[in-house]
Amino acid sequence: MKKTLAGVIIASSAVAASSSMAADYVIDTKGAHASINFQVQHLGYSWLLGRFNNFNGDFSYDPKNVEASSINVTIDTTSVDSNHAERDKHLRGSDFLEVEKYPEAKFVSKRISDIDDGGEEFDIVGDLTLHGVTKEITIEVEKVGEGKDPWGGYRVGFEGEAEIRMKDFGITKDLGPASQVVELTLHIEGIRQ
Repeated sequence: MKKTLAGVIIASSAVAASSSMAADYVIDTKGAHASINFQVQHLGYSWLLGRFNNFNGDFSYDPKNVEASSINVTIDTTSVDSNHAERDKHLRGSDFLEVEKYPEAKFVSKRISDIDDGGEEFDIVGDLTLHGVTKEITIEVEKVGEGKDPWGGYRVGFEGEAEIRMKDFGITKDLGPASQVVELTLHIEGIRQ
């Protein structure tokens, strides 16, 4: 999957192949079947990995008309987790996320382009609001699968990739040229409503 974008965030979903109308889904964060992960080079010597533990969202998707789909995600920036308490405190502070001033990040889709004409791979273009700045980003998405779950529901899952530049969102802390781009990996599983 080619990486293109930016931040946040996130992917769209699908309904049963036999359906001719879009279905609405809620992202399964209660069951922890979704994640928003990031990685950034540390000074060009190693990779810093992390995630946002708390977020929520919903989406609509019709495999026969991918372009009519949409997704909205809200991220609790205070939940940033790089598996190191002191570093997380730094990430939440004024050098990076400034979570007291900007406790949320949001992604709202604007349009979706079906790459393979089958609803399996597509680009989601939308507005990412992070650190008080809103920028258009593209998330490259691939469908993982869909079907009935053991509890009588119906689910669909996607994975997505994006890249964002910190300075585009007003985060100007300079850790060197190799550390300017944040790579996002998104895993989204939705429960049909």
